[in-house]
Amino acid sequence: MSITFKAARREQQGSSASRRLRRTGQLPGIIYGGGKEATPITMNHNDLFHLLKREAFHSTLLTAEVDGINETVVLRDTQWHPYKQQALHLDFQRIEAEQTLHIKVPLHFINGETSPAVKLGGCLIAQVMTELDIKCLPKDLPEYIAVDLANFEPGQSLHVSQLKLPEGVELAQHTDADPVVVSAQQSRLNVEAEEAADEQGGSAEPAA
Repeated sequence: MSITFKAARREQQGSSASRRLRRTGQLPGIIYGGGKEATPITMNHNDLFHLLKREAFHSTLLTAEVDGINETVVLRDTQWHPYKQQALHLDFQRIEAEQTLHIKVPLHFINGETSPAVKLGGCLIAQVMTELDIKCLPKDLPEYIAVDLANFEPGQSLHVSQLKLPEGVELAQHTDADPVVVSAQQSRLNVEAEEAADEQGGSAEPAA
């Protein structure tokens, strides 16, 4: 997927200048890295606000068209107004083809509704993690990582080490921990029903 947004170099800097830009519907930001000087930019707030609603905008390579010149970047940080639906500032990092990326990508859980855990076990699928910290070259960056639950059984848990990663993609773990990604848990109603059945079975009088 290719996402392009337009920007212009921002000459005036500082909090006062940024406030003036926001009052005119502009969104200040910055592009840094890639062995170049940081470039302050300004963008159309409405255009970027709609892009920020797209999952892919946060986890794929983007093309920033700055005064007609394209640069490959990734979104690194977004500052939001504390109570308004308004982005205040965006940080982008330049990306080079041979530079290893360290980035978070979303997890997409598929086939959960048809898994044995749900269809036969009446379980609820508890998604403990929604994104994964990975390392890869830009050419190998996936838009998302699919987690196939087609064979997920009641009571089963899937850990990070068990995920099937695309070729060229590695985990970017900071510890030796192996956290749970998703688990199949018995629903409260099912548990209560089983407990009630056990109680009834235990208190039943034996036949004469």
